[in-house]
Amino acid sequence: MSAERMRSGQALIAIGANLPAGDGAPPLESCKAALAALDALPGLRLVAASRWWESAPIPPNPAAPRYVNGVALLEGTAEPAKLLTALQAIENAAGRTRPYPNAPRVLDLDIIDLDGLVRDAPDPVLPHPRAHLRGFVLYPLAEVAPGWVHPRLQQPVAALIAGLPAQDLRPIIPA
Repeated sequence: MSAERMRSGQALIAIGANLPAGDGAPPLESCKAALAALDALPGLRLVAASRWWESAPIPPNPAAPRYVNGVALLEGTAEPAKLLTALQAIENAAGRTRPYPNAPRVLDLDIIDLDGLVRDAPDPVLPHPRAHLRGFVLYPLAEVAPGWVHPRLQQPVAALIAGLPAQDLRPIIPA
């Protein structure tokens, strides 16, 4: 992978959850199931997954459970709107509801980058408009794409991480 930009044919997908699934499965299990669903998307294959990270909600919400977060690196080809629709279908199948912005969720899948594409409209906006502000995205992203450069800001992931304010974030160490 180039230090300046991801190779064509790659997508970075952020995965997060902080509510149990409808069957009672914990958020970590929902995130792991999302990896399998991403790998099954037509035209794409999972080539790398970060460790899982635990983070406090942003914006802060003391009543909301902590999140499990990770990033998946997919290879293949995908049209942005169709990929967004496929991700929302995976979220919906997991029981995702959207009662209000930043509500706790069973599963959240976001396109962080798609082949270095920069676009403001239509949805999805690319790269993800807040990815560079979120440690829970950048730390796991650095694990799967350490040479990634933000397509709009032209800053490497390491510089974006170095510029972050302190965030309540830590890797989940498997027992």
